[in-house]
Amino acid sequence: MYLSILFFLLLWAQALALKNLNYSVNEEQGPGTVIGNIAKDAKLGLGQGGQGKKSNFRVLENSAPHLIDVDPESGLLYTKQRIDRETLCRRNPKCQLSMEVFANDKEICMIKVDIVDINDNSPTFPSDQIDIDISENAAPGTRFPLTSAHDPDAGENGLKTYQITRDDYNLFSLDVKSRGDGTKFPELVIQRPLDREERNHHTLILTATDGGEYPRSGTMQINVKVIDSNDNSPVFEQPSYVVEIPENSPPGKVVIDLNATDPDEGSNGQVVYSFSGYAPDRIRELFSIDSRTGVIKIQGEIDYEENPIIEIDVQAKDLGPNPIPGHCKVTVNVMDRNDNWPSIGFVSVRQGAISEAAPPGTVIALVRVTDKDSGRNGKLQCRVLGNVPFKLEENYDNFYTVVTDRPLDREQQDEYNVTIVAKDNGTPPLNSTKSFAVKILDENDNVPRFTKAVYLLQVPENNIPGEYLGSVLALDPDLGQNGTVFYSILNSNVSGGDVNTFVNVNAANGAIYAVRSFNYEQIKFFDFKVLAKDAGSPHLESNTTVRVSVLDVNDNIPVIVLPLLLNDTAEIHVPRNVGVGYVVTTVRAVDNDYGESGRLTYEISDGNEEHLFEMDPVTGEVRTAHPFWEDVSPMVELIIRVMDHGKPTLTTAARLIVKAYSGPLPGGEPHINEEHHNWDTSLPLIVTLSIISMMLLAAMVTIAVKCKRENKEIRTYNCRIAEYSHPQLGKGKKKKINKNDIMLVQSEVEERDAMNVMNVVSSPSLATSPMYFDYQTRLPLSSPRSEVMYLKPTANNLSVPQGQGHGVGCHTSFTGPVTNTTDTPSSRMSIIQVGTRNHSTRERESWRYGKRGRERDLEIWKERGRVVDMERERERESWRVGDMERERDRVREKERERVGVHGDRQVMLHIVERDRERDRERDRDREREEPVTS
Repeated sequence: MYLSILFFLLLWAQALALKNLNYSVNEEQGPGTVIGNIAKDAKLGLGQGGQGKKSNFRVLENSAPHLIDVDPESGLLYTKQRIDRETLCRRNPKCQLSMEVFANDKEICMIKVDIVDINDNSPTFPSDQIDIDISENAAPGTRFPLTSAHDPDAGENGLKTYQITRDDYNLFSLDVKSRGDGTKFPELVIQRPLDREERNHHTLILTATDGGEYPRSGTMQINVKVIDSNDNSPVFEQPSYVVEIPENSPPGKVVIDLNATDPDEGSNGQVVYSFSGYAPDRIRELFSIDSRTGVIKIQGEIDYEENPIIEIDVQAKDLGPNPIPGHCKVTVNVMDRNDNWPSIGFVSVRQGAISEAAPPGTVIALVRVTDKDSGRNGKLQCRVLGNVPFKLEENYDNFYTVVTDRPLDREQQDEYNVTIVAKDNGTPPLNSTKSFAVKILDENDNVPRFTKAVYLLQVPENNIPGEYLGSVLALDPDLGQNGTVFYSILNSNVSGGDVNTFVNVNAANGAIYAVRSFNYEQIKFFDFKVLAKDAGSPHLESNTTVRVSVLDVNDNIPVIVLPLLLNDTAEIHVPRNVGVGYVVTTVRAVDNDYGESGRLTYEISDGNEEHLFEMDPVTGEVRTAHPFWEDVSPMVELIIRVMDHGKPTLTTAARLIVKAYSGPLPGGEPHINEEHHNWDTSLPLIVTLSIISMMLLAAMVTIAVKCKRENKEIRTYNCRIAEYSHPQLGKGKKKKINKNDIMLVQSEVEERDAMNVMNVVSSPSLATSPMYFDYQTRLPLSSPRSEVMYLKPTANNLSVPQGQGHGVGCHTSFTGPVTNTTDTPSSRMSIIQVGTRNHSTRERESWRYGKRGRERDLEIWKERGRVVDMERERERESWRVGDMERERDRVREKERERVGVHGDRQVMLHIVERDRERDRERDRDREREEPVTS
């Protein structure tokens, strides 16, 4: 501990020096051009201040970071891209870049880089040729100012001189003059009298040449036209004037009142003033001149820092024919005023923090103070405000360093607010202040602290795994390893899974990335904790909560539900002569997205070139916009586009065919324009849904009854289980059945086969017995007479019970005793009483019929098993139908919520009609399935 403090004190004991380095580089140099070696030029040895420590260079301030930079290890100063001096500095003769570099954490290098101009631009004129009218009586020596050429290059490479190519008569010469700012301009001078009759047109070539090593030039053609004489020209009192005005003078202030005289009379002596035709546009922006009086006034903002000297070329000419203008020059000297506040800029060397072990004289920051004013107004005085352990040390060129003035003690104060005051010497003086904070650091006694208690991150659904979600940041004011923070995620569960399968965090910078793709419908948000731990000893740590919200994206296209579309087309019939504003139809669409993604806008995208219709972008109503639209086009095809407001925008389109209709509307065509806004659509909607539910219930009951009836028709009576299947069987006294209790009647199931099929029924004496039965069997009517004997029916000794289902099945209950009947003999066969046979024959027949009965019983049981399977299949089908009905109700309820219970009547009609169509389709499917089931 003590050795490290001693080493730190020895490091800062060396005097911190400021070194000035000046470099130059030609413009148009490519990227990567080495300008200089800071380590070598500043005589910085490798490893200074430490045993084998590598040199390091940190840029504190750079006036052009996109053009030049310093390698942080080698200290090489190089260009980052091509430098164009004309673009960078324009007309400024001195083009310089500045940079401050902190070398080896103890020396500051002040670097200046001059951009050297090369002759890469030629002089150019505003136009290729100009026309000048000169009177034939213009006296020799008369001057005509010409337009100046422009050369972006500076110094020797800039514009140097002008030359004129004379004609054969040597009538003209060129005089080159300089303005107050050093720029040169040419004047055309008449050398000899002109004679219009001898030659009325002259062509001259004006050449502008720069002063480069390899001169460049530009040319312009001058067309001189000699016109008839005008005896006298206006003459100014002086050829040039000099005036002074303070900067920031108000608009409208008079600069000078010019006066030119012309001895001619009438229009030949009436003088008109104006700026020269070659005066720059900036002159016309700053000043105005009265054409009658010659008064020049200020109309723009005069700024000394922009142009301290302004030259104005003025001309005056009379209104006579072929006038010869007179010229003069007005030089305006702008006087500087103290109108710019001092500007303070500083760069922290120690990142706003310093150890309490730092000795006096430790550099905290660099300060640069500037003032755009000149003279006394631009001279500055700087100081540190308040009683703080810091002071300012002046260096050069308005550069200062903030250094410690006395030892620091963190236990007394751990942070200082340093305020710098800069004041100029103008009248009245202007001053500026700027403050920055300096923290005093100590040992590892600070816990890393997050910048937020809860971080809210958002990610759209269907994201790409590995996508960046955001970052967390924990600050530790300690230095070195004590202030190095590492991030990790605390183990927890999210939706039953490990949080690390959802997100991960970069341990170095706190960047959080998604591990999987999220689905808004499965998880809308989840929380987890991020731990920040420093590398000090012992470790200090803290944590924060991060909430990730999954955002719904615009992935649903609007669906048009009204009007009803067939192949994205709807046909609308509109009566004729309905006038303007008639509601043709209302387009209604739904979008399952939320917020702006679900907000829809309607528009007519095509087919309305004649502006016959208009559409409300919010309600979707299509109205007539032309009183006689049917005369223009009796049938109009409109392309309707519906778009949402999500990002990206999703759209859908439909075609509306609007036809003019003179008679009544076709059947089923809704009356769009009738008054229905006061009609409550909730009641008919509820009634319609109730009717549909009742119809479905009735259909289900009908299907169940029909299935039960078919089941009874299939089943056959089994005599062996009749006794056990009856609930009262076994409780009452059993009655012995003899042969006189059995009789045969004609089968009502198959009347066509009456000769071969008989019913075996119990006698009237067993009518009240629980063993009463109606047993269908097949007996051969061709049996020998010795086996059976036909008896005549008696109307009062037998009543055959008639059950439902064609007499098939077991009758297990009665409503009362059996009564006699008056049925005719033709309605049933005569009673056959079993005759007497020998005992052995009866036994054989009984055994044979018993075997057949057992085989028939086995077939009956198999048939009953198949019937049970069919019943179960019908039940499952009924459940599927119920599920479909419930799904349809859910979809209908969702659409009702979208549209609203009090929505458009057409939406309700659309829903009802669609449900009816689904019911009809389901009935047709059921009818096709019933024959297969039977």
